[in-house]
Amino acid sequence: MDAMQWLTLIVFALTVIVVITNVIDSTLAALIGVAVMCWLGIMTEEDAFKYVDWNVMAILVGIWIIAGYFGKSGVPSWLSIQALKLSGGRPGLLVIILTFLAGVISMFVDNVVTILMMAPVALPLARALKLSPVPVILMIGFGANFMGTALIIGDLPPQMLHSVAGAEFFDFIWQFGRPSSFPILMVTFVITLAAMWVYGFRGYKRVTDLGALDVKASIPNPLFATIVVVWFLGTVVAMSMREQIGVQLGFIALTGAISLVLILALLGDRVKASGFEETLQELDWRAIFFYIALFALVGGLEKSHILDLLANALRPIFAENYALGVTLLYWVTIPIVGIVEHDAYILTFLHTIKDMAQGGIEPWPLWWMLLWSGTLGSNLTVAGAPALYVALTLGEKEEGRKVSLREFLAWSVPFTLVASVICYVLGMLIWVMPYVK
Repeated sequence: MDAMQWLTLIVFALTVIVVITNVIDSTLAALIGVAVMCWLGIMTEEDAFKYVDWNVMAILVGIWIIAGYFGKSGVPSWLSIQALKLSGGRPGLLVIILTFLAGVISMFVDNVVTILMMAPVALPLARALKLSPVPVILMIGFGANFMGTALIIGDLPPQMLHSVAGAEFFDFIWQFGRPSSFPILMVTFVITLAAMWVYGFRGYKRVTDLGALDVKASIPNPLFATIVVVWFLGTVVAMSMREQIGVQLGFIALTGAISLVLILALLGDRVKASGFEETLQELDWRAIFFYIALFALVGGLEKSHILDLLANALRPIFAENYALGVTLLYWVTIPIVGIVEHDAYILTFLHTIKDMAQGGIEPWPLWWMLLWSGTLGSNLTVAGAPALYVALTLGEKEEGRKVSLREFLAWSVPFTLVASVICYVLGMLIWVMPYVK
């Protein structure tokens, strides 16, 4: 490595450390890191702009706008009450159903938004059933963070795979004649929830009189809710047909969001929806700027050919023993993303694997195993996934106390361990072994 490469690595490492330790705001730290790279001549400001995948940013903004209206429709609250009825008054089963529901919603909606949707009803249900709010909201957080990678829409990692590898909507369901992210993660999710029910939720007494709980939820404006749900589903269907339509996913997402805002504005008092300005103010612009900076930072590594060096160093391991290489990648990733913001780690290694593929290494099993381990491992601590910090904060506020690290790990470790083992077995059997010579 030459002096400029060392300088690039130092700037990148220091930026990641500041982001992890939260000495200053993580978004500010990431933006400063990009600025330092530009001022030091590692890349130009034009390079930094070009390294950002603006298509991914458009997907985020478009889906978040629609999800914001979805959260106000009353549908998530209504679904939570249906979960209570489906549980038959069994508190432990209700937690599992709510977690599953959060996971399904997060396949289409950002995981933090999913938690904020579910919490207003899940926490009152926990109080009514005399459940501790902390494990309830943590399970919802685990579920939301877990399933975001099942489809291309729900979270940043699958969208980064679309950016780096060109993965399309249906590739997350079935690819190269075998099941991929959605079926593998769904099977893993169901088994993990069954294990967690045995671990911590099967001993609660059933409540026979659900009416006495006095917990209700309704859809205040059916017209508004219907329009939002139809527009949401229509946008998802259009995104699944991107190749036939012939435009970028970000353009489809923004078209869906803008047309939804327009139709709600035209209907006026009949739907009583928030205006466009208010909707924009509700977006998490801090997260959006963080993701912009993240793409630029990893672009600095690519510009300096550090990722090429990393790929060259790792390539012999996979060439000699592909299964061992994938296993090391998977199990090393899980603890790392438990303490490092997983989006940055995943984006870095997506590009590294892409460089390795130029040397003859089959990339797709590596990309999938990286994506799954990077998502599952981030459930270990709040440092790995911002969604868990939000869930933990809501749980602490509800109980009026601080939750110790030991208590948090008592739930996160078994959840992560079971999910990681199941997904590893499925991933190796379905994706890795066919490529082992």
